[in-house]
Amino acid sequence: MVSREHWVSVADRLLDAVVPYATPGFAQYRLPGRASVSGPDSDGLEGFARTFLLAAFRAAGDPGAAPGGLLERYAEGLAHGTDPGHEHAWQPIADGHQTIVEAASIALALHETRDLLFDRLDPAVRERVVAWLGGIVGKRAWPCNWVLFKVIVEQFLANVGGPHDPAEIERHLADVEGWYVGDGWYTDGAGQNYDYYCGWAMHLYTLWWTRMSGADAGVYRERLRAFLESYRHLFAPDGAPMHQGRSLTYRTAAVAPLWLGSIFDATPLSPGRTRLLAGRTLTYFERHGAPDAGGLLSLGWHRPFLPVTQAYSGPASPYWASKGFIGLLLGPDHPVWTEPAGDSGEHEDLTVAMPAPGWLLRRSGGVVTLLNHGSDGNDRDTSGDDPHYVKLAYSTHAAPETGAEGRAADIDNTVAVIRPGGRGSRRRRIDRLVVIDRLAASRYFDGEVVVETASVVDGPWEVRVHRVAAPEGSHVRDGGHALAGDEPCGTRLDGLESRVSSGALVSSVTGLHGWYGARVEARTGENAFGEHSATPYLVGDHPGGRALFASAVRLGPGEPSTPPPVVEPVGDGFTWKDTEGGRIEVRLGRTPGYVREHPSGERVTWTG
Repeated sequence: MVSREHWVSVADRLLDAVVPYATPGFAQYRLPGRASVSGPDSDGLEGFARTFLLAAFRAAGDPGAAPGGLLERYAEGLAHGTDPGHEHAWQPIADGHQTIVEAASIALALHETRDLLFDRLDPAVRERVVAWLGGIVGKRAWPCNWVLFKVIVEQFLANVGGPHDPAEIERHLADVEGWYVGDGWYTDGAGQNYDYYCGWAMHLYTLWWTRMSGADAGVYRERLRAFLESYRHLFAPDGAPMHQGRSLTYRTAAVAPLWLGSIFDATPLSPGRTRLLAGRTLTYFERHGAPDAGGLLSLGWHRPFLPVTQAYSGPASPYWASKGFIGLLLGPDHPVWTEPAGDSGEHEDLTVAMPAPGWLLRRSGGVVTLLNHGSDGNDRDTSGDDPHYVKLAYSTHAAPETGAEGRAADIDNTVAVIRPGGRGSRRRRIDRLVVIDRLAASRYFDGEVVVETASVVDGPWEVRVHRVAAPEGSHVRDGGHALAGDEPCGTRLDGLESRVSSGALVSSVTGLHGWYGARVEARTGENAFGEHSATPYLVGDHPGGRALFASAVRLGPGEPSTPPPVVEPVGDGFTWKDTEGGRIEVRLGRTPGYVREHPSGERVTWTG
């Protein structure tokens, strides 16, 4: 298990590696890599703010063991960054600008190191820091997790006697309250935006506001505890996090909610389990080259890979990985570092229904997959179809094809209708139907095309049932998981089975009803998991009107423990004998329904 000493050594390596890229006076850290849309001055501030956050966690958790000169560097940076006459002074905080984001990291770091740093600054420097942060008051933040940046900054300002607006704090906390959907989950602003921001932003900043303000944390603690009940399963036994959503280049930030649970006594996990889960993820990224040989974090996942980023991502953006080190605030003697982990049980198969974000989670063979019937990354704009959000499934061990060609083709984990003329349908906005038991279902509309899909977990298989409305002469396509690695994937086509392999992993899709052929699409430079990637998929003709299709999708090591099921059409759906010897029936259309009968007599039903 990863010790606190190892976390400290990685933190020190990250902090030492950025020093050569500091501007004179340490106000900015201009790291190598592609600039963001905000420009080099903003990117340099980001380098300061996000590494300052890491330095604060490192120093505040065990002040006597902090490296000499660490906080002094950031004190010097504060002095020069807030000096308008300095060559590398920070830009003023402006409406909707990245400065709002970075101000929150600076404020949080200052709060945690107040007696070590802020209170020891020269009075004139303190005044300048307060004045620069105070520029956030009255500024417009984007209506998403950004509003919490203002809450954190203004609360810090309130604590030190600076300018702030209590009404703004109250209003933005109310905004967040309106995005709470239950089971510990928040959508990131209006719409169905479910991803890691729920943990490393919504939970982190609401709870940290109570830490800074002294407000009652009861409601937020209850929500974090509920969130962690399902969230803890998004990590594979080898530490791989779920590869879904935006800002994935923050990497270890994904474990921040695990540490939060221990910091705020709001977790179903024991202290030792928290350490185990977080440490596995740190080791996972180290094993895959992050940080790199020079101690830097690149824009990417394992290797540098720009398609996993967004336009706002700059060279220092990955240093929000600092949030994953928040556990260092817990001193060396805290139980989270000293208690044994106990039996994990994480190599056992598991299915978890997550109705709040619209997900059905499955763990099998050491791989976790997320069947997505609720998160589409869109709010009022239905034109986007970001592959990090709209796919039917995601995994800890596979990534969507996110290069330009892969995005355009939209094959992996997508059911698409290719209309006469060649234009393919796109799953943009997800219309939820249900998440219950081992079933998740949804539909999407694209002009005259309507695709209804039910995903059912059956042993090692995801059984997909599709009811598709399309013009005559259309073709239907159903893709499995894209696998990727440093070498070309192995491929095999056998009747209505398409299979690709990379290392020990196999991704396959098998036609059960409605398909005439199996195919493989291979690409290079399109996938975050490796240079060479391949996707198995099925193709079928559509007769016009409405038609039914069924397929069995699998991602896991080696051969499956059971063959795919044999399905029988029943009205607007199918029935089949499941891997446990029971019966499953799924119906779509006007009267959707689900029945699972276990040999023991257990019966689960749902009617839409």
